[in-house]
Amino acid sequence: MKLFKLASLSLIAGVTAASMDFSSGAMSSANAQVTLDQVLQAVRQERSEVSQENREREQRFLQQRNQQQAELTRVRNQVAAEEAESTRLEGVMEENQERIAELDSELASKQGEFQELFGAARTAAADLSAQVQSSIISSQFPGREVTLMELAQTEKLPTEDQLRDLWEIMIQQMSEQGKTVTYNTTILGADGQEQEETITRIGPFVAFSGDRYLTFNESGKLRFLPRQPSGAIRGAASRVENASGDGFVRGALDPTLGTLLGLVVETPTLKERFDQGGPVGRIIGIVTVLGVLLGVYKWVTLTMTAGAVRSQVRRKKASKANPLGRVMLAYENTNSNDVETVALKLDDAILKEVPKLEGGLNLVKVLAAVAPLLGLLGTVIGMINTFQAITLFGTGDPQIMASGISEALVTTVLGLIAAIPLLLLHAFAAGASKRVTQILEEQAAGIIAEHAEGGRA
Repeated sequence: MKLFKLASLSLIAGVTAASMDFSSGAMSSANAQVTLDQVLQAVRQERSEVSQENREREQRFLQQRNQQQAELTRVRNQVAAEEAESTRLEGVMEENQERIAELDSELASKQGEFQELFGAARTAAADLSAQVQSSIISSQFPGREVTLMELAQTEKLPTEDQLRDLWEIMIQQMSEQGKTVTYNTTILGADGQEQEETITRIGPFVAFSGDRYLTFNESGKLRFLPRQPSGAIRGAASRVENASGDGFVRGALDPTLGTLLGLVVETPTLKERFDQGGPVGRIIGIVTVLGVLLGVYKWVTLTMTAGAVRSQVRRKKASKANPLGRVMLAYENTNSNDVETVALKLDDAILKEVPKLEGGLNLVKVLAAVAPLLGLLGTVIGMINTFQAITLFGTGDPQIMASGISEALVTTVLGLIAAIPLLLLHAFAAGASKRVTQILEEQAAGIIAEHAEGGRA
């Protein structure tokens, strides 16, 4: 950069001198010689300063190089020292391992037959710990599994106290399996908070409090089942809980030690089972309710009508409140003595009563026939949904197919449940209607016979 400046100054000076010579031509030669010397002096001074600066820079580079070389030498010495220490430690470790192996061999030699005995004790402690940890009995005696786990996992010789604890816990577990006891303990409430409760335990099988059953979870705490068993099972728990004195009380046990009670939570209620039928299931429910109401109404009214007709048979005075009375009134209102005319009047009166007796029965019969068809429709829809789920997600997860299968089976069951009582109600109501009609025809035939013989009923 400085050389460029010098060249520029020289060029400017030359141009200036030339212009001065070219423009004026009258300046003196002495003044032109002084100006060129000054320029030359400035160039030389600038060159000297640049050279001095380059030498100083070179000195700084050399000094930094020497410092980095010294740092590199120091780091290499440190690495060599660390490698030497590592080699020494590896040797110490090998010596320690050899010493440990010698001590293990010496320990095994000194233990002799006791080593096998202690191994069996550790195995028994591990098995008993797993059993105790999942047992309801531990809600009454918490913390036993800690002692057993220490014995099962120790690498030292078991102490006398540890062996004694193993024996005592084993005897205690066997003894408590045959007892029914009531005690206070801490359980987990519905809100996840611990609370004090008085519970009754039947061996390791079930525990309950206030006719509500509890389960023993992995954290070692009892908690109430979110969904309790049926009333009969809860009643058995209440009887056992309130039992006093001698004798025995029947109770309910879970031989799977809680597995069956855990499945109670997953068992759907009647409403949940009905909801699995989907829209078709709800339609079947509506059909069932309508059919049952209509069938019961017809059965009850026809039974009452049959009673009123039988009562009318025993009375001479006709009443408008029953079909037979109305038929008898029709005969009384007939003034003709012609037998054929009287018979036609009575047939006409009976034909007027028959539609009232049989009204609604065909609808009950139709509903009884439609219900299983709706169940079949729900079955087909459920299987279509199942195959669609298999197409989309495969058969790896049975839970995906469970919804469609449940819909198919539940609608089938609902259709049959609807059809059976509707058919029975139709049969009972139709039988009552037929009996009333038969009485009307029999009484009409008697009236006609008496009229033909010359007398009125």
